[in-house]
Amino acid sequence: MAGMMQGKVYLVGAGPGDPGLITLRGMELLRQADVVVYDSLANESLLQEAREGAELIDVGKRGGHHKMEQDGINQLLVGKAREGGTVVRLKGGDPFLFGRGAEEVEVLRNAQVEVHVVPGVTSAIAAPELAGIPVTHRDLASSVTFVTGNEGQGKEGHEIDWTAMARTGGTIVILMGMANLDRNMRRLIDGGIDPQTPVAVVHRGSSPSQRTVGGTVSDIAERCRQEDIGAPSIIVVGEVAVMTGVLGDLR
Repeated sequence: MAGMMQGKVYLVGAGPGDPGLITLRGMELLRQADVVVYDSLANESLLQEAREGAELIDVGKRGGHHKMEQDGINQLLVGKAREGGTVVRLKGGDPFLFGRGAEEVEVLRNAQVEVHVVPGVTSAIAAPELAGIPVTHRDLASSVTFVTGNEGQGKEGHEIDWTAMARTGGTIVILMGMANLDRNMRRLIDGGIDPQTPVAVVHRGSSPSQRTVGGTVSDIAERCRQEDIGAPSIIVVGEVAVMTGVLGDLR
């Protein structure tokens, strides 16, 4: 009988910030959910779409402070699913791009909980795009590399080979990288990238407060300090960064 009552979990990508950029399927599930477990990067205005009586649980991280550690979130999802009903795990951007979505799915699968994923619009592409920056361009970049600027704790050494990235060419898109912006730009320079390579930082992409700061690998960190640009921001390294001055704001 208990098995018959077990609910389902849906990992739903909330998009890059603008509530209009969630998918139709994501919105449908959000409106049906009995429980919504949401991150700080998911626009809280989306919670107004939840049905009356739905349980809303904030597990987001703000200013480096976790309301709930990942193990706690994993167990929360399992527990709520076992109570029956529909659980929506609302995650900023896309659930599987640096979002720990795969970890959550693995835990749910191991607990024999039914789980589904609804892809979301990732800020890694959307934020630059809305600032007039295509991450690929026929004349400027035929490849794009997505990288986290804040590697997971407990990793031995540096899993990211910044020297290899510096030599690969194309576009480098760095997520969650503002705290280590200075260090990571130095790593690219040490790896052989031209210090004058264009860089653009898009702050709060897709929101009304979206701002873009341009510079080069050698000076972008200082420019961001001068403009008081912090997280959340997407960092775009490569020739495509200059396109923001050509195409302009495309929101």
